[in-house]
Amino acid sequence: MKKHLILGLVTIVSTFFSCTNSQSQNNTPNEVKSDVQHVTQNTVKSSKTNLSAIEFFEKAKELPTATIIDVRTADEFSKGHLSNAINYDWNSREFNIQISTLDKSKPVLIYCLSGGRSSSAANKLLSDGFSQVYEMTGGIMKWRGANLPETTTNKVVSKEMTKEQFDALLISDKLVLIDFYADWCGPCIKMKPYLEELTHEMADKVEIIRINADDNQALCKEMNIDALPVLQIYKNNKLTWTNTGFINKAGVVKQLQL
Repeated sequence: MKKHLILGLVTIVSTFFSCTNSQSQNNTPNEVKSDVQHVTQNTVKSSKTNLSAIEFFEKAKELPTATIIDVRTADEFSKGHLSNAINYDWNSREFNIQISTLDKSKPVLIYCLSGGRSSSAANKLLSDGFSQVYEMTGGIMKWRGANLPETTTNKVVSKEMTKEQFDALLISDKLVLIDFYADWCGPCIKMKPYLEELTHEMADKVEIIRINADDNQALCKEMNIDALPVLQIYKNNKLTWTNTGFINKAGVVKQLQL
């Protein structure tokens, strides 16, 4: 009886190891290789990196064959842009067609004036499968603020406002409210109606002057205006208040009544 029991246990153990070896042998090298490739492919993901103007400059030098996309309008682009940049207007109907011609496996560096449009465009590139997208935080306004080089395709010399001309605007017995804006800027567009209302409602107390940042790049650079919109209040030729970004009418009126 004991002999038969031992033989039975030996048979069970042998069968177990035989099945294990058989399963191991059934995984052929090709199947294992295929599994490894599958895992590797699944780990390749798209990535977006936000860079400061200086970091963006260094990245462009590090990746000389990368595509640099300026997503501003053609008019903005003509007034100054990064060297080797191509102009694909984010708000144009051709944008999707234009980016479809690019190699998605190659890195893309993208920027606009202050960051709003480039953020949307960068997310679009990611959703379309571009593997590496680098966005300049703060856009070309930060680039200019850092005194980095740019080029232009516009040979016409524009008549920009000088700092001396700006200072002359501040000479007034009223409060002077300066609005640095751009036609494409979402918050600027929202604020424009109530600023026009204030021009009439507070005409006896306040003089409102709107300055287009695109048309006065040198002035903005000299005054460190590197984001939009920017409101400034001057009293007796001295800056008393400033605000960057959207602010509602009540917030502005409160400052004008102080």
